[in-house]
Amino acid sequence: MKPFALLATLLALTSATAASAQNASQISAVRNGASCPRCNLFQADLANLELKNKNLAGARLRQADLSAAVMNRTSFAGGDLRDLNAYGAVLTGASFARADLTNASFVGAYLQGANFSGARLSGVNFSGAEMSRAVGLTQGQLNQACGDDSTLTPRGLSMPRCR
Repeated sequence: MKPFALLATLLALTSATAASAQNASQISAVRNGASCPRCNLFQADLANLELKNKNLAGARLRQADLSAAVMNRTSFAGGDLRDLNAYGAVLTGASFARADLTNASFVGAYLQGANFSGARLSGVNFSGAEMSRAVGLTQGQLNQACGDDSTLTPRGLSMPRCR
């Protein structure tokens, strides 16, 4: 490969990597209590934090860790939450409307009053989740997710068991 072509390829790869990497200053701002709509919070560690009433709508939280976080009434609407870990999180009244939650884990999460209208739930694990008063859920959405015998779903809705 010619030196100029090699340099151009390396610059293109560097730009692509930088564009998709996390934004440390935005993650720090959220960890300190700021709202941050449309922010890049890729792989953010928000575990064990209390961040209520925040606006994270449209944010990229792919592979983020919300384990045991308390984020009541926080908006994640329209966000990229693929592969999110929300083990044991308290998300009362949170909005996941139109969010992509593909392969997220809500094992043991408290989701009462959470809004899932139009959310993508393919591969989501709701084992042990309390979501009997969640809103905006359809049987079609829940057919793409899974849970276990202790998962509490809204009346009239069910989901397959996780394997």
